[in-house]
Amino acid sequence: MARLVIVSNRVASPKERAAKAGGLAVALREALSQRGGLWFGWSGETEVNPPEAPKVFRSGRVTYALLDLDPEDQRAHYAGYANGTLWPLCHYRLGLLTFRRADWEGYRRVNEHFARALLPLLKPDDMIWVHDYHFIPLAAELRKLGFAGRIGYFHHIPWPTPEVYLSLPSHAALVDDLSHYDLVGLQTENDVRALLTYISSEIRGWIAPGGTVGLKDRRFRVAAYPIGIDADAFVKDAVKSVGSEEERRLNESLAGRDLAVGVDRLDYSKGLPGKFAAFGELLRSYPEHRSKVTMMQVAPLSRSEVAEYQALRRELEELGGAINGEFAEFDWVPLRYLNRPFQRATLAAIYRRARVGVVTPLRDGMNLVAKEYIAAQDPENPGVLVLSRFAGAADELKGSLLVNPYDIEGMAAAMDRALIMPLEERRERWRTNMEKVETNTIHHWCQRFIDELTTVTDQFGPAGETWGHARPQ
Repeated sequence: MARLVIVSNRVASPKERAAKAGGLAVALREALSQRGGLWFGWSGETEVNPPEAPKVFRSGRVTYALLDLDPEDQRAHYAGYANGTLWPLCHYRLGLLTFRRADWEGYRRVNEHFARALLPLLKPDDMIWVHDYHFIPLAAELRKLGFAGRIGYFHHIPWPTPEVYLSLPSHAALVDDLSHYDLVGLQTENDVRALLTYISSEIRGWIAPGGTVGLKDRRFRVAAYPIGIDADAFVKDAVKSVGSEEERRLNESLAGRDLAVGVDRLDYSKGLPGKFAAFGELLRSYPEHRSKVTMMQVAPLSRSEVAEYQALRRELEELGGAINGEFAEFDWVPLRYLNRPFQRATLAAIYRRARVGVVTPLRDGMNLVAKEYIAAQDPENPGVLVLSRFAGAADELKGSLLVNPYDIEGMAAAMDRALIMPLEERRERWRTNMEKVETNTIHHWCQRFIDELTTVTDQFGPAGETWGHARPQ
């Protein structure tokens, strides 16, 4: 069995507890522990003229390798190209996209640096799994250095349609980089369709049945792998929260009122201003809910040094203040806005108590909060998920009330419907969603990708035999 090598921008410390590390980190660590393997990534540290070699240590069957970066390289790579260019592009926010050649060069320089530092740690039969948009060029850099083993890539955020993707000055170079992977995983079939359409129409690649792609002299496969959560663990946390101190405090503070909850990183892709406006519209257009429902929005700070995020925080504080100023009573504050993270057990208690989960991003690769909310519900008295149709989770969670996050009145109407929905309909919708959450867990997602990466190159066959279609004219 080939050794598994994981590459990601951040690496979960072996001492980090599961509740803090998050589902993805736990699943990756579990896969590495079962097979034995290497986890390679940025140390989180910067220094001028950093060492070429990473810091390496071992915990159990997992070897960790952490690389320091030059401050300017780290800025150009992370804040510059990855989050100043690719993040807004993939979330369809072209007005926030900035492209600087210096950032593009820094992004490639860091990927080259990672490849050089990783290569001495590799064995010929290693299988490498690269995570997310920070490292799209990594496979190309490793191939230049002579590594010929299997390399897979998973893109955790949306892949934009060709019309949007063409806005990126480096669009062709980035997809050429992808062609050096053996397997490219995306969140949804829509993402796969967007990438394959670009490849066939813009750069004249070959597309064969099953998502096999031919580009120049290279072949690779593109497929959807919708990510899940650790459903069993989240259900246990939610059940355990019943009768807990957190539940008692929450119930006392609500004084019998219904709860609507949103949990999102403070990011412009999450549609938070629209969500606040929709809750205000609910209280304005459906006055029967006044003093009977409280909305709690948990929004941990994100990239707080970036001007766009600072502006978003100010906007939300103003919107929240305006809603509370207009509708609050002396014994009821309609909107609770919290800028700090909570442990998973606390979130599970909040989700379980909430009559409505409000997940309304403008665009999201998957959105695991939607799945966590479903897993936390009481099967006998479940809440209702109001979900943006532009979240990847909307493809799976068909029992949700799907909304357009640009339609404020439509979202308010969905919140009203969720609050008054009969118990039997709530149960039926929850069962439909929970079946998907239980079937497609984070562990299933992880194992499926590894299994298909293990065999993907065996499926290509001799050149010319696997292409089900002629080369586009």
